[in-house]
Amino acid sequence: MCGKFTAQASWREVVAFSRLLTDNSDSEGGEGGEGGEGCGSESGEEAIVTYRVGAAVPVIVWDAEAHTRRVVPMRWGFPDPKDWRRPRPIHARSETIDAKEPFRTPFHAGQRGIVVFRTFNEGEEVVKPSGRSETRQWTIDPQDGRPRGFAFVWRRYAIEGQPAPLLFCVMATVPANDLIRQTIKNGEEDPRMPAILDDEVWHTWLGEDSAPPASAKALLKTMEGVNWTSAPEPKKPRTPRPR
Repeated sequence: MCGKFTAQASWREVVAFSRLLTDNSDSEGGEGGEGGEGCGSESGEEAIVTYRVGAAVPVIVWDAEAHTRRVVPMRWGFPDPKDWRRPRPIHARSETIDAKEPFRTPFHAGQRGIVVFRTFNEGEEVVKPSGRSETRQWTIDPQDGRPRGFAFVWRRYAIEGQPAPLLFCVMATVPANDLIRQTIKNGEEDPRMPAILDDEVWHTWLGEDSAPPASAKALLKTMEGVNWTSAPEPKKPRTPRPR
């Protein structure tokens, strides 16, 4: 299941993009893609950032009091009760997101967010000749440049030793589409993928139109009929040992 993705834009561009999709223009957010891995260019252009489980991700939320969207950094993965630094769970199944805790409460409370993405990774379990298994990473690229976002739910947790509650989020998942199910996940009984929302339905997922939670859940569908590409992620070169 997806545990890594690249952002559609940097923090600054995400904020500007969110402003374009709402009537208000006082949206705010952080800078620099905290917790991500930057891939900036030599020309100083804004970087494409890779985000991973356990890192801070830029989540677009609806601020009902201010009547505007905001971009808020949140840690990907709800905290494990035994160790809050351990992200578990990191995903919420769309089929039970409205009925099963710890997702039910934030879902019905309207604590739903969106993270804009550029590409995302899925893992293929491969058995090596030695009998050992490893996860081969594949990168899924929509390529068309359309604004799309992952559906997230989020909540606050009071953490011992922290001066204020921290924000954590998890990604909603749906059954995998044909591209992923027949290639990367063809050996799995229940292959999954992220729940992806096109920009025209963001207002309902975020709760801007006061639609009931059932309308938000109905948006969590498998995205089929897409002309995306998938390719194995290149392995990182090994660092030579010092002689």
